[in-house]
Amino acid sequence: MAVKSLQEFLASTHEKDVSADAFELESPHMLEIRVNGMVWAKAGSMVARKGAVKFTRQGLLEQGLGTLLKKMVSGEGLQLMKIEGQGRAYLADAGKQVTLLRLAGESIFVNGNDVLAFETGIESRITMMRKVAGMLSGGLFNIRLSGHGIVAITSHYEPLTLPVTAQGGPVFTDPNATVAWSGSLTPEIVTDISLGTLVGRGSGETLQLRFAGEGWVVVQPYEEVSFQAKG
Repeated sequence: MAVKSLQEFLASTHEKDVSADAFELESPHMLEIRVNGMVWAKAGSMVARKGAVKFTRQGLLEQGLGTLLKKMVSGEGLQLMKIEGQGRAYLADAGKQVTLLRLAGESIFVNGNDVLAFETGIESRITMMRKVAGMLSGGLFNIRLSGHGIVAITSHYEPLTLPVTAQGGPVFTDPNATVAWSGSLTPEIVTDISLGTLVGRGSGETLQLRFAGEGWVVVQPYEEVSFQAKG
């Protein structure tokens, strides 16, 4: 990589304003939010801010008693914060790649670790795969996002979307590498002892998610350690 002058470096890394949306990617790993009211974001994801912006951790009962109970059961539900006021907030999560999705009434499920931020027009609800709760550390919790607005999700490296069709048959994924899937799908937990440690972070009894029907599933070329199977 060529050596840059100071002026070249400042020009190449200067924040961009090329979108009229509240959410804009400053780089594949950095999200800028133009705050004018309120947005939800992953707690601890702020790396910089400008203007009259304040951050408040989500209250225990702010999304209802059911959500609180699911967080208690899962042991590690997604911790959200409110970003309020007028100004700009810059978010990142361990250098993960950020993808912006505009929902127009659709619903999607996202791995709880991979939700970075979403607008107030998006409704969020925690869901848990009960059968896997005793098999994976903290269980496997997901966030159902639906409504109208922009959602920012993260992945380690470039994600891959796999179509799921009735004609093509079910798609099986490693829970640790599964990022998101369409709201039309309900995955099942399956095990394949014969695979042993050949898939992912196997512990002798390999856990997989089975997707069947019509929709899509997104995977990443990385396994989230927090969902590692117990040995």
